[in-house]
Amino acid sequence: MTDQARREAVATGQLDIEFRGRVSSGLPIAPLAELRSLIATVDVPCWASGTTAAALHGFDGFRLKGPFHLTVERGHNVSRAGHHIHTTNSIEVIDRAWAHGLPVLSPSRSLIHIAATASPEVTVAALDSAVRDGLTTDDFLHRRVSSLRASGRNGVRPMLAALETSEIARGGASWLEREFLKLVGAEGLPRPLTQQVLGRRGTTLIRVDARFPDAMLVVELLGYRWHRTVGQMLIDAQRMNRLQLAGFVVLQFTYREVVDTPDDVIATVREALGSAFVTARG
Repeated sequence: MTDQARREAVATGQLDIEFRGRVSSGLPIAPLAELRSLIATVDVPCWASGTTAAALHGFDGFRLKGPFHLTVERGHNVSRAGHHIHTTNSIEVIDRAWAHGLPVLSPSRSLIHIAATASPEVTVAALDSAVRDGLTTDDFLHRRVSSLRASGRNGVRPMLAALETSEIARGGASWLEREFLKLVGAEGLPRPLTQQVLGRRGTTLIRVDARFPDAMLVVELLGYRWHRTVGQMLIDAQRMNRLQLAGFVVLQFTYREVVDTPDDVIATVREALGSAFVTARG
């Protein structure tokens, strides 16, 4: 069924028949019917968004209730008393979905949308449930965040923070570390050892993200945040000094570099590995 056909079915009530066995599954019938009626009154393309989309997708911590949130593309003057109508420059096809027979922002775009206003705890819970239920993946979310970041979308920064928090709670390598290893492997470069302890900074161990075997080369991945605090920059500088005094060449790559310019990252690593400066000492 095309988007236009679905919208006509929403307006005529045909979806009450087509989706009767699925529409109310897990959701209260009354607010679902109210939302369907609201969407039918909007004569331009619109999508359930924010907490409304979160409830339709079944994210943990959300239930379907008014006032409802809808999003339309900019240029349309739409308002509905008692509800929230948001505008955005455009909604790409990749960000459009259907849930319970209703047009809705995709799970990934919905997560980014609610991250703009929800608490970190609520955002992380929604993220974890979406990944658990197979509605999105860390990899897809990171790539969607990277694409939306350039247009300054609200919610991008807190979404990255939520991804980082979720990864820390699960343990193991971060998505950024896994992505770097994937890039290195695809180019046939030696696989680096990860999370290696190479010294101390006072009483604190210096653990690096990646160290290439048989080479005095270390790679540090600077995480998902745009700005580091003064304290974090001080710690990074002290770590860098200790590693350089130990004879290591240290490369640092930001989240943006790994995601947006992977070819440049690999070219830099390849050049460093071929340099006499990183030859392992006997």
